[in-house]
Amino acid sequence: MKNKKIMKYAHVYALLLMSVFCTYCVGQSKTDLPKENIKSETKDIVTSPGPNRITRNIIQDRKGNIWTASWDGVFRYDGKSFTNITGKVSSARFFSVLEDGKGNFWFGSIGSGVYYYDGRSFRNFTTKDGLAGNEVTCIYEDKAGNIWFGTGSGASRYDGKSFQNFKMKEVPPPTVADSVHVSAYQHPLPEGSWMHNDVNSIIEVKTGYLWFGTRGYACVYDGKTFTTITNKDGKPFANVRSIIKDKKGNIWLGGYDGLWRYDGSTFTNFTQKFVGYIYEDKKGNIWTSSESSNDLSRVLSGYSANTAAWTLSRYDEKSLSTKKPTVTEITNKPMIFGILEANDGSIWFGSLDGVYRYDGNTITDFKGKEVRK
Repeated sequence: MKNKKIMKYAHVYALLLMSVFCTYCVGQSKTDLPKENIKSETKDIVTSPGPNRITRNIIQDRKGNIWTASWDGVFRYDGKSFTNITGKVSSARFFSVLEDGKGNFWFGSIGSGVYYYDGRSFRNFTTKDGLAGNEVTCIYEDKAGNIWFGTGSGASRYDGKSFQNFKMKEVPPPTVADSVHVSAYQHPLPEGSWMHNDVNSIIEVKTGYLWFGTRGYACVYDGKTFTTITNKDGKPFANVRSIIKDKKGNIWLGGYDGLWRYDGSTFTNFTQKFVGYIYEDKKGNIWTSSESSNDLSRVLSGYSANTAAWTLSRYDEKSLSTKKPTVTEITNKPMIFGILEANDGSIWFGSLDGVYRYDGNTITDFKGKEVRK
């Protein structure tokens, strides 16, 4: 009975932590989009509290509104109340949200593709329109204005007219029965595994060069080929959940192998605990969500609403160049997802039961109560 429970939580955990891409590109496709497929916006559902289910991604738009992608829908917070933007448009579980350079929004969902929102109406793109997969876990805009979508079946680049898809391996797509056990990363991943096309994070490091965090191995794309990224020991970075570039140009990776920084020549490890999300605030501090324990199997077996398995931490910018940087643990939650610093300096983060805000002293959960850190 205990083993069945562990496998159940392991499957849930696998669904929550997605990422992939690896060594070379074996296939690309380009599909023109239909001119129709416009869905008119219906009246928003205005709610006083925020989302109360899994909240994966948080951003702040150019007007100062906070947007959250959750399993309850995509919410917009104007400083006073939350509005469920997708409440009457889709019942999908949303994982990602992006405001593009033109002020339009993109919402990535699990199972229903991606939704484009111009403030008035919605347009839904799925595999029928050329999207690589309908499980969209991350969205990124490159310097040229192309929108990239990380899916469970590869990456898609959208230039405003059509999708161009990229895959590391021509292997069968994942099925409902597929899951990932921790032991999978204790050995080299099979080249024919579906995990090599499951993209979790995308970032452009310089024009034409992009890094991909994947459920398989992290890799770099130079516009022609994909190359696996390895550390100083020649080991690839497995199941990378998050990649960011800081103000100094350093690249940070978080995933199964912990938290790493790349300065252009050397990789430096800061923790070996599983790191889910990475964020740099205005002062240059690095925020992470990570396991409270190095024993991932224990975390999985203890996965419940009452288990504090993850930690929100802050790495002090002034100490990042030292051998022992100063790390402050802010709070523990069963799971911690996307992180954002709002314009007022507060830190927002998602969890299993909605969104939280930390003002330096108090953590607010938007459910009518406040808790001390």
